[in-house]
Amino acid sequence: MTPEEKARLIIDEKLCQSGWIIQDMNCLNLAVSFGVAVREFPTSTGEVDYALFIDGQPVGVVEAKREEAGQSITDVEIQSGRYANSTFKWVKEDYTIRFAYEATDKLIRFTDYKDIKYRSRTVFSFHRPETLQDLLKQPDTIRNNMKHFPVLDETGFRKCQVNAIKKLEESFADNRPKALVQMATGAGKTFTAITASYRLLKYGKINRILFLVDTKGLGEQAEREFLAYTPTDDPRSFSQIYGVRRLTSSYIPGDVQVCISTIQRMYSILKGEELDESAEETSFAEFTTAESKAPKEVVYNEKYPPEFFDVIIVDECHRSIYNVWSQVLSYFDAFIVGLTATPDNRTFAFFNENIVSEYPREQAIVDGVNVGEDIFLIETNVGKNGGHLMKQLIEYRDRLSRAKRWKQLDEDVHYQPTQLDRDIVNPSQIRAVIKTYKENLYTNLFPRRKEVPKTLIFAKSDSHADDIVQIVREEFGEGNDFCRKITYSVDNSESVLSSFRNDYNPRIAVTVDMIATGTDVKPIECLIFMRDVRSKNYFEQMKGRGTRTLSKDELQKVTPSATENKDHFVIVDAVGVTKSKKSDTRPLESKPSVSMKELMMNVALGAKDEKTLTSLANRVIRLNSQMTPAERKQFEEKVGTPAGTVAERLLNAFDEDVIEKRAQFKTSVEEPDEEERKEAQKELIKQAVAPFHNPDVREYIENVRRNHDQIIDNVNIDSVIFAGFDTQQEETAERVIKTFHEFIEENKDEIVALRIIYDETYKNRPMAIEQLKALYEKLKSKGITVERLWDCYAIKKSDKVKRGTIAQLTDLISIIRFEMGYIDNLTPFADKVNYNFMQWTLRRNAGAIHFTEEQMEWLRLIKDHIATSLSILPEDLDLTPFDRKGGLLGFYDAFGDNYEEILQEMNEELVA
Repeated sequence: MTPEEKARLIIDEKLCQSGWIIQDMNCLNLAVSFGVAVREFPTSTGEVDYALFIDGQPVGVVEAKREEAGQSITDVEIQSGRYANSTFKWVKEDYTIRFAYEATDKLIRFTDYKDIKYRSRTVFSFHRPETLQDLLKQPDTIRNNMKHFPVLDETGFRKCQVNAIKKLEESFADNRPKALVQMATGAGKTFTAITASYRLLKYGKINRILFLVDTKGLGEQAEREFLAYTPTDDPRSFSQIYGVRRLTSSYIPGDVQVCISTIQRMYSILKGEELDESAEETSFAEFTTAESKAPKEVVYNEKYPPEFFDVIIVDECHRSIYNVWSQVLSYFDAFIVGLTATPDNRTFAFFNENIVSEYPREQAIVDGVNVGEDIFLIETNVGKNGGHLMKQLIEYRDRLSRAKRWKQLDEDVHYQPTQLDRDIVNPSQIRAVIKTYKENLYTNLFPRRKEVPKTLIFAKSDSHADDIVQIVREEFGEGNDFCRKITYSVDNSESVLSSFRNDYNPRIAVTVDMIATGTDVKPIECLIFMRDVRSKNYFEQMKGRGTRTLSKDELQKVTPSATENKDHFVIVDAVGVTKSKKSDTRPLESKPSVSMKELMMNVALGAKDEKTLTSLANRVIRLNSQMTPAERKQFEEKVGTPAGTVAERLLNAFDEDVIEKRAQFKTSVEEPDEEERKEAQKELIKQAVAPFHNPDVREYIENVRRNHDQIIDNVNIDSVIFAGFDTQQEETAERVIKTFHEFIEENKDEIVALRIIYDETYKNRPMAIEQLKALYEKLKSKGITVERLWDCYAIKKSDKVKRGTIAQLTDLISIIRFEMGYIDNLTPFADKVNYNFMQWTLRRNAGAIHFTEEQMEWLRLIKDHIATSLSILPEDLDLTPFDRKGGLLGFYDAFGDNYEEILQEMNEELVA
């Protein structure tokens, strides 16, 4: 049986388990069952692997991929979406394909396209037809409902409880799958959880909640609190409104909304086994230590399918239940909320570090031709020092399929930072970097932006890129479109790249090599390096992705809040790439986008060029470094040559010295001619490629390459050691300021003429603004904008500059005066106008006659106009935004014959 056939067989089995009848196209009969999955159904864009029909209507698609297909399951999302938006052949009635699955023989991911910012998620198995039918009947989805919780009536709640509920609902609204409520003992964790449950049932329209405990006593306590709870907006008790049941047998009633159970009992229910009640008496942590050393494997249960519960609340979630019993939690397609007073690192890891509430501690809220770069460094403990794992049961993951399993470590493991995201995956290390970037985004990196600038993240491998994509989506609370992977393994990667370049989404793209060089994406304003690069040339090419200039108008097409031309980009260095030593030599890898399997096949089909053979040598060298001594011995037995020798021969075939020596040996002459060298090289190439002609050898090498699992380190929670601009940043700022000072000297006559705007008269100010615009165009031709200048002064003289100012044209006046020493502190021109306006209106309103509210509306509009244009003339009042209030005539109606006096007075007073 081929891998493809094996995968299809398992997918068929899972569909059948979930209540679907499977049919081939030539046996199509939709009337035979309520839910039918039709293989290879034709659409306008090709045949979809499975088309899902409910009651004769198409509602979903399934894209099936074999595990060994050289493609991770998340790469198939775009393909599923294409089929979902295609026309189904022969179907005439109106229909919408709302559901999509991507499946292998190990994993299934699911997307409901009706969700706002829909996001694919891993599910244990396919939903049952009747479940999908129920979803179709609902006015909206649960995830959409969760975006519209009403304001909480805080009467009777502690502040920490209010904070926990609000933050939890924000987490639900962002579609974050897990959330941790950390609350001190006695602060009311269960009361908080019950309030959240009530609001989820009432406003989220969810069907059922599972409240998990680890002892019978905690279950009874939770039951009492649920029964005693009365919401603030209903005189009835919780149990009068919704059904509550503590489970004491293997039966779960379908008509209750809250089920309270120990994790032990829920496991036995899913396995279809009876539970010895004594197992519920002991703390779960002790139970697992005494009774089990291996993962508890749950299987599909038709009575209680994965969609049975929508939310799982885990009480005392800090206890060690995740290694052994995590499948009890992951079986259900549900949000998971953890409650604890004493979390440990494993708890933080399990809940993706999504701590929605902490008590008593206040939760931190963190808020020319080319352009140059600012460098922002992020250094983490694990990223700098690596980590240590003691001998214990640990999680492993297949690099390609991403299927996970638990296995006992044979010995302690200490890993170096260079092993991260290859042999060892520490999700916390990735998350620490992404969180730090997000936290600094609108404060230090892009203080004037309302949306995330176009950001490109460089990953180490395709698997690493997958991890980054998922964590970015979670940390930013966004959907699939917000962050996309752009690698050669992605289906229709060029289309994704085009969207990254031209559309609002994706805001963040993750790549390995595909767009590291040569690809022009001008709107990119931030590069995040999560991989080191040792080739100087390659690093410069990668930096080039951010150096492209772009006008304000073009930038605003994809980044609407941009206020200036693109004047710089930011490198976020999370791996020390800007500090590591660089080599001028070319990288050995000439074909990074071609898989090892393809390279071997190219050689088997006759490829003998230098790029192919040296790239293959690099792959063999990399594989040799990854293999254990036992594997190296087996490699030599299978291939007939040690892996190191195989790689060496491939490289020697293009080594001039080796070729020369071979020619000398063959011809017995000191100076072989060109033809003799060519013949010698042919022999070297023939010897080097010989192993790859054997299909068994190729298959063996590919299997060895695949067999290296990654250890998932959920023990070492990472922390940020340093996050801030590099010292090089000050040098860059100094260079920009020096260029500006030289600009002032070059244009001193024009600048002196502009000083008229500070005279008492205002008559020449309209002319002055035009001169200022012309001066600014000269400055921009040197690649310097007002915003860039402001930021550079903020770096060099932070104690004298207001940070994060949305600089505008008139602020050039303030900057010039600051550089020339006329003022001691750099504040926005608008601040001066606003202060003068406040003082002027206070004086005018101090007498018997006060400005009316209508008049004040006019005056505020005029004030804003002066802040950007230095002055105002009567004819300006017929332009936007004054035309909305009737223009000059409307102003006259408001102020009467004194209107010109008011305008003149404002021109003089506001810029004084």
